[in-house]
Amino acid sequence: MSDTSVKDIPDSAGKKRRPILIAVVNPSCTGCEVCVDFCPVDCIEDAPPVEFPGANIPPIQIQVEECIGCQVCAKVCEELSLNAIEMVPVDEFKGRFGIRVNDRLVGEKATTAMR
Repeated sequence: MSDTSVKDIPDSAGKKRRPILIAVVNPSCTGCEVCVDFCPVDCIEDAPPVEFPGANIPPIQIQVEECIGCQVCAKVCEELSLNAIEMVPVDEFKGRFGIRVNDRLVGEKATTAMR
């Protein structure tokens, strides 16, 4: 017996719509990772240590293609008085970083760890 009322589930859900804001990590990030546990889409990770030589703890980075612009990470960081995550309008983000939101970069991820 099959249920025809349930539609086929796609292999990948992806973003439902283009976000208004994108999280950007400022150089003041201490790498405390408090924001990681609060991200509802799990798009925050450690920056590779090789990109930050001499840093005892590398800062975090945001996976742009996964960020939904919810602002939770920025609010958590602000609550700790670190203010290391800024929310940037999507159009401004493209101008600053040269990355369109939802672009897929072949062979690499689009991240916002600022150097």
